[in-house]
Amino acid sequence: MKDRIEYILFITLSLLLRVIGLNLSRKFAYLLALFFYYLIPIRKKTVFENLDIAFPNKSHKEKKEIAFKSYHSFCLSMVEILVLPSLSAEKVKSLIQLNNSELLLNKYKEGNGVIVLSAHFGNWEYIAASVSLQINVPFNIVVKNQRNGFVNDWMNRVRTKWINKVIPLGVSIRTTYSVLKSGQILAIVADQRGPEDGLKINFFGKRTSVFTGPAVLSLKTGAPLLFGIPIRKPDYSYFAEVYEIDRSNLPENFADQVKVLCERMIRYIEEVIIKYPEQWLWMHKRWKH
Repeated sequence: MKDRIEYILFITLSLLLRVIGLNLSRKFAYLLALFFYYLIPIRKKTVFENLDIAFPNKSHKEKKEIAFKSYHSFCLSMVEILVLPSLSAEKVKSLIQLNNSELLLNKYKEGNGVIVLSAHFGNWEYIAASVSLQINVPFNIVVKNQRNGFVNDWMNRVRTKWINKVIPLGVSIRTTYSVLKSGQILAIVADQRGPEDGLKINFFGKRTSVFTGPAVLSLKTGAPLLFGIPIRKPDYSYFAEVYEIDRSNLPENFADQVKVLCERMIRYIEEVIIKYPEQWLWMHKRWKH
């Protein structure tokens, strides 16, 4: 019953936002940010714990500014996603200005499959929907199931409304492997915490677990590792740079190869967060283990 009530509220908000349109919905996001930051401070303690780890030299005032802006960024992403089903394919294509798109297309044409990585940054749902339409090649998106099954199904319907497909996180490695071996694009959000007994790498100077899946798949299949992280501009438009993770000069041992690739991926994410700290999702317990 709880899930149904949550879903009804979720759908009602989505319909209301679609009625008022994307531009007004984005203005409404500021009110939501005030609500969740001051009145119902969801994971606020976690946000400041994370900021203390990442930016020990910043003042409390600076961290407060980053924290509130990150709530605003998250609320913007939320309302943008809720409005997404009402947008046309042409509108969705225009959501992301993709720099260096020829790199993605050239890697795809090589036929080894492509691993496209992103992060919980800006609006991470927008980039998969928009870029796949821009290049007219479907993405196979690895997604983590939502706690609420009704919301989960709604999200997956939106993700697959145009040409993309979804692969639930935790399915057999054989599925993702076969996607790459058939020359397709696999899309993964690659910045969250890995398993407790997994590989540990320094992230902002503190060791934390990482997911090794993208590195392992790249080494096993020969698929390149490309990053596309959407950055929100002041006018609410987005741009993303296609960036390839260097796979040269790797050690001979496979485990060491995985570690080096993961370190290179983490360093890139770190660089982007330092440049745009307010756009990363600080609510996740990234340094839990």
